[in-house]
Amino acid sequence: MDLRYWLPRAVDVAERFGEQFGPFEPHASHQVDEVAFGEAFGRFAKRMDDNYPFFHPRYAGQMVKPPHPAAVVGYLTAMLFNPNNHAAEGGPATTEMERECVAALAGMFGLPAHVGHLTTSGTIANLEALYVARLLHPDRGVAYSSECHYTHERMCRVLGVEGHRVAVDGHGRIDLDALESLLRTGRVGTVVVTTGTTGLGTVDPVHEVLPLARRYGARVHVDAAYGGFYALLGRPGTDGPRPGGIDPRPWQAISACDSVVVDPHKHGLQPYGCGAVLFADPRAGRHFAHDSSYTYFTEAELHLGEISLECSRAGAAAAGLWLTLQLLPLTPDGFGAILAADRRAAVRWADLIEDSPALELYQRPDLDIVTYFPATRPATLSAVDAASARLLRDGMTAPEEPVFLSVLRTDAEAFVRRHPRIVRDAETARVMRSVLIKPEAEHYLDHLHATVEQLAVSGRER
Repeated sequence: MDLRYWLPRAVDVAERFGEQFGPFEPHASHQVDEVAFGEAFGRFAKRMDDNYPFFHPRYAGQMVKPPHPAAVVGYLTAMLFNPNNHAAEGGPATTEMERECVAALAGMFGLPAHVGHLTTSGTIANLEALYVARLLHPDRGVAYSSECHYTHERMCRVLGVEGHRVAVDGHGRIDLDALESLLRTGRVGTVVVTTGTTGLGTVDPVHEVLPLARRYGARVHVDAAYGGFYALLGRPGTDGPRPGGIDPRPWQAISACDSVVVDPHKHGLQPYGCGAVLFADPRAGRHFAHDSSYTYFTEAELHLGEISLECSRAGAAAAGLWLTLQLLPLTPDGFGAILAADRRAAVRWADLIEDSPALELYQRPDLDIVTYFPATRPATLSAVDAASARLLRDGMTAPEEPVFLSVLRTDAEAFVRRHPRIVRDAETARVMRSVLIKPEAEHYLDHLHATVEQLAVSGRER
């Protein structure tokens, strides 16, 4: 897609719509001098140089990549109208688009029925899910793994809900024995499972947590903010082996859970912010019920603002997602092809690292996040930490072949459990963390690996 062609079409759409209402005189207070704007834009463009190449596969750091051109065109076109999807009269067209997008996301997870909406982020989406958890079990708390996103602990404090951190196993998944011991106390009303932890990309065993939680009368909320789109590779009815050895069982179990959060602004190729929260029980909308004396005059059906904590929300976010899904449907051969490429790249890089004399794999990836560290002499946690910090810095500042990675801080017990030969002379150690969220990484991988390997060797020789 050529944005130089399609972006002017966005202006055409808005102007054509406006022409039917007749001309009017723009107010002078809105007017700015063209020369002054040119100068301001020049300063703005210069400020934008202070950035990282999120679009390029040599950026393999955080969960960031540019939106799809279809999302850009859809978002910017709708932004010229500036719809507010809090109520249908704030954005009739984009409200319908949002409903269709939410239905598609629910279908991706196999939810037989649902109520839900887009949000500005996964944080707000998780807040809404835990808000409903509190209303349904006001006298019981929320359990989450020690590897889950920090938003759950934070939102429990916001909501005044008792939060329970649960230990993880040797792969970073919620520990079932520790969870059952907690459930036996009767203090837990909702268990949070994560399909794609932020640090390691680990997938909790949803299919094992679900029957365990049900046995003790607890609900299950799925935080699929990062990894949720991988459900396309593990969905029921997919013939043949799953790409990259994806275990279908956790993904198929989501359809029987109570709520799920996913972020289209991650793997869904959307601009920030575009999250989503879905509830399996359509009656969950009643927990957000409210009345307003000045809105909701266009239809009897519940408005999206009546089933959410948020009020104003950008209808443009729904437009961008809707247009993207017209071209890349939520199927194994549509969006799933992107996820499969990400996964193949991660698996192959893990293989390359395992064969490397300069790098060591921290653990095998579940999805597309690869964790590793420079081989060090001596083999101590403090040496690994220093080498990882050096590799991060050297990669970003390399004058000719920069690479942009990230680090993950691990605690000594977790590290030594995976690598018993490493001497525990510190309580924490940083390891390298690369998020292969862009499918272009698959074709760039040999170059990326060679560059990182050379940086590790040169750092060790200094």
